[in-house]
Amino acid sequence: MATSILIIDPRSDWYRSRLAARFPSLDIRAAPDASAAEAAVQDAQAVLGMDRQFSDALIGKAARLKWIQVFTTGVDQVLSLRSLRADMIVTSMRGIHGPQMSEMAFLHMLNLSRNYRRIAHNQERGVWERWPQIKLQGKTAVILGVGHIAEALALRCKAFGMTVIGVTGTPRDLPGFDRMIHRSKLHEAAGLADFFIVLVPYSPENDKIINAGVLAAMKPTAYLINIARGGVCDEQAILEAVRAKRIAGAGLDVFSQEPLAPGHPFWSEERVLITPKMGGMSDGYHEQALPVVERNLSCFMEGRLSEMINVVPH
Repeated sequence: MATSILIIDPRSDWYRSRLAARFPSLDIRAAPDASAAEAAVQDAQAVLGMDRQFSDALIGKAARLKWIQVFTTGVDQVLSLRSLRADMIVTSMRGIHGPQMSEMAFLHMLNLSRNYRRIAHNQERGVWERWPQIKLQGKTAVILGVGHIAEALALRCKAFGMTVIGVTGTPRDLPGFDRMIHRSKLHEAAGLADFFIVLVPYSPENDKIINAGVLAAMKPTAYLINIARGGVCDEQAILEAVRAKRIAGAGLDVFSQEPLAPGHPFWSEERVLITPKMGGMSDGYHEQALPVVERNLSCFMEGRLSEMINVVPH
């Protein structure tokens, strides 16, 4: 019986056409979303898709399933499934998000520091108003979490003439970083930041790692930017720090509850910039993901399971 895989994605037909050319013996099923995938999942040996596409109802029907390729870096949704068996391989898209995540960090830094909300409001009203503009050159970016995305961001910060400090449990020399600080000195690092950018994955250890104490250590002219996971920040503490002007503002792309509720006070807070979990998105995401899929699929079909990349222990 041919190896059967199921791709669940709005661009599943695109993936199927590319993979079929390289793997002609492969039985490739395509579905735009999880509801359309149920009929094809029963004998699939591999399922590929965004984390939100996976559920106990879907995986529970996949009796032959051996491998899950998640199209995101975070795999929290998949790892939380009761139907996930110990012998199933889970792989992620770790390593492809550096460009778009870095650009999202800059969107927040530039919008917050130059008060673009006020500029846009003035344009809507036809008001010509000028004020001194804060430049990024010479400012210090402190990045909590030193992985692939942080490395990509650090190099771009250096191109803007910024000082870059990494905060990690494993300090090491990396291109783009001027200095590393151990995470045990998180408060000290927070006090050095003009922009404190959070990039740690969510875990019990990182739950609300950005709390009232860390925010109190920041300068009143500094901005917090979270493009990691909502659970790594104490959102009430952020709201209180912004309102009390203990920090200059916050840029938030992720939240503890998503979508962010319409009545949440973040929406109306003038010095909070909200983007709806768009940091990892890009217009060429499928092209970024394809090499990872091809590498892992080749290994899977040839039985070289130890050579698959981005394997997530569970």
